[in-house]
Amino acid sequence: MSASHGGASSPFRQPKAVWAVAFACVISFMGIGLVDPILPALADSLHATPSQVSLLFSSYLIVTAVAMLFVGWFSSRFGAKRTLVVGLAVIVVFAALAGTTGSINGIVGFRAGWGLGNALFIATSLAVIVASASGGFGGAIILYETALGLGIAVGPLLGGELGAISWRGPFFGVAVLMAVALLATLAFVPSMPKPARPTSPLAPLKALRHRGLLTMGIMALLYNWGFFTMLGYAPYPMKLSAHELGLVFTGWGLLVAAFSVFFAPRLQARFGTAPVLYANLLGLGIVMAVIAAGVDSPTVVIVAVIASGAFIGINNTLTTQAVMLVSPVERPVASSAYGFLRFIGGGLAPFVAGKLADATDLSVPFYLGAATFVLAIPVLASGHGLLRKAEERPEELVAAPSLAAVGEPIAAGLPRVIVAVGAHGGAPAIVDAASRFARETGSPLEVVHVRETVVVEEQAVEPESAEEARAAVSAHLARLAAHGVTASGQVLTSVGDHAAAGRVLVEHAARVGARAVAVGRSPRGPLTQFADGSITSALTHGAPCDVLLVDAESVPRQLTRGSLAELRDSAV
Repeated sequence: MSASHGGASSPFRQPKAVWAVAFACVISFMGIGLVDPILPALADSLHATPSQVSLLFSSYLIVTAVAMLFVGWFSSRFGAKRTLVVGLAVIVVFAALAGTTGSINGIVGFRAGWGLGNALFIATSLAVIVASASGGFGGAIILYETALGLGIAVGPLLGGELGAISWRGPFFGVAVLMAVALLATLAFVPSMPKPARPTSPLAPLKALRHRGLLTMGIMALLYNWGFFTMLGYAPYPMKLSAHELGLVFTGWGLLVAAFSVFFAPRLQARFGTAPVLYANLLGLGIVMAVIAAGVDSPTVVIVAVIASGAFIGINNTLTTQAVMLVSPVERPVASSAYGFLRFIGGGLAPFVAGKLADATDLSVPFYLGAATFVLAIPVLASGHGLLRKAEERPEELVAAPSLAAVGEPIAAGLPRVIVAVGAHGGAPAIVDAASRFARETGSPLEVVHVRETVVVEEQAVEPESAEEARAAVSAHLARLAAHGVTASGQVLTSVGDHAAAGRVLVEHAARVGARAVAVGRSPRGPLTQFADGSITSALTHGAPCDVLLVDAESVPRQLTRGSLAELRDSAV
């Protein structure tokens, strides 16, 4: 719905700055999957053991993990654009150096430098895209999610094609493409203001004192241990060429992207965050055990790895949202602390797996990976109460959706019309359409502006400040007052979980005895707006009054469960 996402009429009508960073995001997200197809070739060409080659992941991820603790401070001191440029430049240099070296130790060392650049880049890329987007942030998020999906899916394919020529190909390919992205960023991304208050470099570590964040972080560490064990060692028993490995991991990446963006929110809305994560982690444990038991059968390993993409996509999305819901600290700080633990698990796993494989056989690391997936379940269960509270009693949580009044309140007892809008160019037209319905029914109007923290993968960004959201509501109220419309306002602050924000709005409508709740059409399209897990869906299923779809061109349309499905299906 419009309340949940803003943006231009098309997400792809964006300034050159957004396209420059989005292109760099695609290449960055290729980074991990890109090297998978060349792992066996590296071992053969450089006369290295699988355990030595696995250090490509360990050095990259451990440096990324440690750097995540400091990138927030760096960005707040030097600005988002400078952080982005430094990160891109570091990636270009170290990717090129990795392609020129002739030893496995050299590649491992240069991958560590690459990890530093990656941390600087991923910590600021989403924020820069959102800040540079035209007409609101909804289109920018679509573009970022598209870049994420493309990078994950295309990375292994490109790595396989270049790796079929030479194991050096993927490294040089990344260096060239990132150099193009660096030049585009320098040319098109404007300088951005620094935060009013610099972030402390110790803030992420201090944040881990909070039980909810620490619990979710440890769960993510165990999950990533299993994940990167599979990513680092599964190519060997497949016994495929670089090109064929690229195709296998492309299939895996397509499932990761699809289940992360399309399926995870729907499962979360229907079953709840914790139950889905329990089932998902158990599923990953079973898949990893299948790989371990069938390690001598390439077909078994190939099918299991591709299937794991579905579970990984779901887990990546829901874990990050769970972290943001239970963390009583600023979103960027929580993101850095969570990223630190997550990447530490991913970095240590290949190293330990290599030692185990050398001392025993190749199945043992996979059995250990299966065990870490299953062990993550009781760890998550220890924080189950916090997650349940987040979904059932969100008003008791610091990070829960919350309402803050703006302007003079409407007198108690007057049935009002509530209109929910977001930060985008179409919001005034939606408010004006709702005001016409309010006048026709003799009702005062309440404008609820939804201010959300966007959560994508391990990143969280606040597209607008509390002051900007209040200013947007005040502008609506001033325009309505000039037309003689009695109105008041609210800012609804939401963190990632749109359904939870919708439930808060449902409770508010019941508390004030609302006559109707109005929403406009979302710039993200009907598939997103009318899906399970959206604010519109939560309102339609739970509001004690009529829910209306309004626009400037037609009469209001009442939304029901049946009409939601009809509107969603009409877009397919």
